[in-house]
Amino acid sequence: MSTTDTPTVLFICQHNAGRSQLGAALLEHLAGDHFVAESAGLSPADEVNPAVAATVAEIGMDIADRVPRAVTPDDLERADVVVLMKPGLTLPSTPRGEVLEWSFPNPESWDAEAVRPLREAVSEKIQTSLLSR
Repeated sequence: MSTTDTPTVLFICQHNAGRSQLGAALLEHLAGDHFVAESAGLSPADEVNPAVAATVAEIGMDIADRVPRAVTPDDLERADVVVLMKPGLTLPSTPRGEVLEWSFPNPESWDAEAVRPLREAVSEKIQTSLLSR
């Protein structure tokens, strides 16, 4: 566990614009303050995917102003659980915590209608893999 009693879950994808932002937002939404949810990417985009932000807004959260960022060795040392939203990502260092590899498609060019089923699939995976512990 992290230095506090609240475990940190770090969601990672390639650009930190879609899948990882979605995972972190959904964990915040579903778990409240029972987890610290963070996200990062290997080669960050300039902004959060607007379609992802729109589908998160539909559940009452605003992530449009979040800024994609690169994952650091410090992130990987601090996280209790690292969730790779795409299997096989090459990380800058070895994570200290548990590593989960999930396989979700990249919603890079999708509209909100196409992202909604992804949002529901990620939500279900969070509930069965993280919240059921």
